Amino acid sequence: MLKIRVIGGGLAGAEAAWQIARHGLNVDLYEMRPVRKTPAHVTDNLAELVCSNSLKSNDLLHAPGLLKQEMRILQSLIISAADQSAVPAGMSLSVDREVFARNIQERLESLSNVRMIREEVTSIPQDGINIVATGPLTSAPLAESIKEFSKSPHLYYYDAISPIVDADSIDRSIVFAASRYGKGNDDYLNCPMSPEQYESFYDAVLNAETHPLKEFEKAIFFEGCLPIEELARRGKRTLCFGPMKPIGLTDPATGRRPFACVQLRQDNLAASHYNMVGFQTSMRFSEQARVFRMIPGLQNAEFIRYGWIHRNTYLNAPKILLPTYQTRTNPQLFFAGQLSGVEGYVDSAASGLLAGINAARLALDLPLHVPQPETAIGALAHYISNADPDHFQPMNITFGLLHAPDLQAIKDKQRKKQLLVERALDAIQQYAVQIQLADQSSILHPKSSILL
Repeated sequence: MLKIRVIGGGLAGAEAAWQIARHGLNVDLYEMRPVRKTPAHVTDNLAELVCSNSLKSNDLLHAPGLLKQEMRILQSLIISAADQSAVPAGMSLSVDREVFARNIQERLESLSNVRMIREEVTSIPQDGINIVATGPLTSAPLAESIKEFSKSPHLYYYDAISPIVDADSIDRSIVFAASRYGKGNDDYLNCPMSPEQYESFYDAVLNAETHPLKEFEKAIFFEGCLPIEELARRGKRTLCFGPMKPIGLTDPATGRRPFACVQLRQDNLAASHYNMVGFQTSMRFSEQARVFRMIPGLQNAEFIRYGWIHRNTYLNAPKILLPTYQTRTNPQLFFAGQLSGVEGYVDSAASGLLAGINAARLALDLPLHVPQPETAIGALAHYISNADPDHFQPMNITFGLLHAPDLQAIKDKQRKKQLLVERALDAIQQYAVQIQLADQSSILHPKSSILL
């Protein structure tokens, strides 16, 4: 039976392996942990979520919600596992990290045509069909091999992770449960601040000691995941319009909107851990404990995990990749995940889904297809392969990426979004028919009954 290698067991690699297996092919899935650790991962689980437990909005009128729905139609492993391990988070899809990762690992291990290989791959294989999905924390030897293949220097940016606090250490007499504007249930815990409390907190954030970057590395941060100290440097009220915005919230203790508010999101099904929403940081651990305990309700906070910063690497994809996620110079080599220039959990999984489908079709000598750029999945593929290579930056899915020149004149934003969503879902259904995806589920080879 034909076999494809998938290198990297993160979200993109796990999704790619699943899609290949669904086409009846053998998969060798390589994951270097626990043989070699990374600076950010804590466990040895496949598809471990590092930065946050949130996969963003589930609302179809938000681009991340549309992307998830398209992936559900294409029977995504990652989204199915997320749906089954969801924790309360209003209109967002957030998951219990451990349940989520275990679900994915068990499903892949249940398939007889998926072989898990726990070892480091140090160079791009020269034979067969390969998908490299080692993520932004690719080990140095493989990163050097990729650099040699691409004939261009790697690009990079710095990413930061939010702290997690013990639920029992949160002062429930101060915090209140609510979602902004009442959307969803009261799924967030809110720590309200007065103007005076915010002023002191802001000064502490600005003056906190951070982990220094290496002298030869320029501090480039991804705009969608800026450390709060970087946001604070942009202006005194920047945090109030970002992660600490109080809009849509009313403190029941005062009957008024707080001046600023820190939100905590449930991080596991047991509700024993809470994530500090939007509080990515590069502060030293001791400084995090000092500064974050200034937040009302967190004065006695016990930190399950402190935030930290790490360097993420990605390719200059427009020079290197086709919309199929194949490389332009070697059609048997694919890149997926954050290496390919997409940003975010779901976006990375979507790239793995498309790379996996196309790698399988290549092995089966079938035509390769990419969804239309009117779809979220197709728009991401179009972006990474057609953006300006001289100014390329990783990108999350947005409605602005969807191809819809005939809708530009529509002024009603909600109506425009509705039309974009309807068109995208119609197109992804046509794509599913085009690749005969519905017929592929019957050729999985389970060792048990753990299937989608």
